[in-house]
Amino acid sequence: MELRLLQYFLAVVREENISRAADVLHVTQPTLSRQMAQLEKTLGATLFVRGCRFELTDAGVMLKHRAEEVVGLMAKIEDEFSHQRELGGVISIGSGGLYAMHVLPPIMASFRELYPKVTFSLYTNNADYIKERLEQGLLDFGLLLEPVDVSKFDYLRMADRERWGVFMRKDHPLAVKEYIVKEDLKGEPLITSDRLFVQKELEAWFGDMYSELDIFATYNIITNAVNIVADGIASALTIEGAVRQFCSDRFVFKPLSPELSMSSVFVWKKFRSGFSAAGAFLDHFKAQYGN
Repeated sequence: MELRLLQYFLAVVREENISRAADVLHVTQPTLSRQMAQLEKTLGATLFVRGCRFELTDAGVMLKHRAEEVVGLMAKIEDEFSHQRELGGVISIGSGGLYAMHVLPPIMASFRELYPKVTFSLYTNNADYIKERLEQGLLDFGLLLEPVDVSKFDYLRMADRERWGVFMRKDHPLAVKEYIVKEDLKGEPLITSDRLFVQKELEAWFGDMYSELDIFATYNIITNAVNIVADGIASALTIEGAVRQFCSDRFVFKPLSPELSMSSVFVWKKFRSGFSAAGAFLDHFKAQYGN
């Protein structure tokens, strides 16, 4: 299958119309229609629902995700090899809402002073999704909350600890407390992480009481839960770094007692080539942050 066909397919998906996509691609509509029909024949699957409204079939949705990965990876390869003489290109970094992220901006800025043609692409999700994209080669680096399996990566452990607590509305009865103990959360509707490793850590902290918690919902990133907290439906068990930007006159974060905190790691794929912008950034990061 030609890469060009996947690029054409994604253009049709973006424009939601064959005619508009043909204009963007500078090809005729009949040509693009034939290309899409050929793609369907090659895959042995119908990708579009033919009718008044543009709609992808289940096979079309699956191809969209895979095509985005393939096209993105090819663009990354071309970008890395096109900047060998004068260092430039895109460095992609994935992270959740971690306090340790405060380390990265000044290092990124000082690196860009050395190499102004470099740009950064930031991706936000939990550690499991970031790991997957690192393994696929779609991210250069990840900042991951432990516990996490990093056996496939090289890494540096960050000095900052990620402190757990409860994110709640400021008018919540528990908001007056300096710390939250596990007994405070009996009967409280809670939102918590969907990561199995994290749930195991929370289970160890709560002990026998864990099975009695009222889990209203789970999240992969805390921003999905902020509206639920804002409506007073539930409070969120989360790390402080993930909600710092939301704490204001409406919300507060109260740490757990005894303290529950976790470390984080800055990771990258093993055996990375040193000639790329990402390789140079890694050397710069190590020099600035230390081994």
